[in-house]
Amino acid sequence: MTESDRIVITGVGLTSPLGNDLATLRTKLLAGESGVSRIETRYMGEVLAGVCNYEETKHQGRKERRRGTRAGSIAIYCANEAAANAQLDLTGLDTRRVGIFLGVTEHGTVETENEIAAIGEFDYDTKYWSHHHNPRTVANNPAGEVTLNMKVFGPHYTIGAACAAGNAGLIQGSQMLRLGEVDIALAGGVSEATHSFGIFASFAAQNALATNSDPAKASRPFDKARNGIVVSEGGCVFVMERLSSARKRGAKILAELVGYAMNSDATDPVLPNPERLAECMTLAVERAKLSPSDINVINTHATSTEIGDEQEAIAIRQVFGDFQNVHVNNTKSFIGHAMGAAGALELAGNLGAFDDGMVHATINVEDLDPKCAMRNLVINNPVDAGRVDYILNNSFGMLGINSAVIVRRSPDTTAV
Repeated sequence: MTESDRIVITGVGLTSPLGNDLATLRTKLLAGESGVSRIETRYMGEVLAGVCNYEETKHQGRKERRRGTRAGSIAIYCANEAAANAQLDLTGLDTRRVGIFLGVTEHGTVETENEIAAIGEFDYDTKYWSHHHNPRTVANNPAGEVTLNMKVFGPHYTIGAACAAGNAGLIQGSQMLRLGEVDIALAGGVSEATHSFGIFASFAAQNALATNSDPAKASRPFDKARNGIVVSEGGCVFVMERLSSARKRGAKILAELVGYAMNSDATDPVLPNPERLAECMTLAVERAKLSPSDINVINTHATSTEIGDEQEAIAIRQVFGDFQNVHVNNTKSFIGHAMGAAGALELAGNLGAFDDGMVHATINVEDLDPKCAMRNLVINNPVDAGRVDYILNNSFGMLGINSAVIVRRSPDTTAV
């Protein structure tokens, strides 16, 4: 491909249960620190969750924050931090050529629950229903709030892709760049899931909500004692641009997007299909013009559910077999499942491997389930892989939506 067809990442902005910038997240992942805690949730009492603690008014005023949503606030924070990280000055750009593409698992649940609770104090008199409700709950809200905040005039939308949404945001951003629709894409995913009691209640009804006396050990993918998902919030936005543009402005290139794929199981609303998962990973590898043995790190989607973890392990073994240089890890074991933000956040947490060669672990694996065994599954302590050139990031979601994204180390440090 020409430099105009090649898409690179030049900035990252994030908030996570382990911190609010890439360096902090990476340090805590390598240190094996959990970001899971206990919180109080409406009607359910105490639950386990991954909660973010970022400066909400760093990039927006208090009035703007009150009018908006938690997801929009997260998106605004991450987008502004990404632009700063990329040393991108939007005031000097034609922002009609800047697009916002953010993945979400769902949007509007939190706002609707809050409004119903609020009018409940007034005997459910709907005249007390907020006039901000409609703009808060439209599907494009988080991305739209970013455009209002950053004065971006290019295309914006959110991408409903369940828990594959973070990857879907990156894929959409790269496609819009290759189509020539935009010159800069702010792309990734956001989630406000911890503010919705309904999400916790639904997982609990499925017997898929994690419980543990120690919050730090609640998220435990691949372990025999895994018993469900830790619901988390968060966000991660990448600055994406064409390689030619990045080099022209002298940007530091963090990674190049070289392959991706999305497909559908079309078999069950909740249970994954290992054959379709394997096909998704295989297609991403083929589109990157690689072989499975070229991949150095696989960040798994595994959410600590019995069937889901097992099915993904089956698919990984089918595609990657016994290749010695392919290391497998999991980020949800640290931060829980950040839903629409998961794919983007988990990719970001692994990018540091390009610089230090370290593959962060999957923590809380005290008794590995044999059904989830994979060659070079990194357990409890990070591993020095020597050199990491390619990372594959899995992200799958309900209703059988699957995604895989492959990035490589900066082309400015790799022969091309």
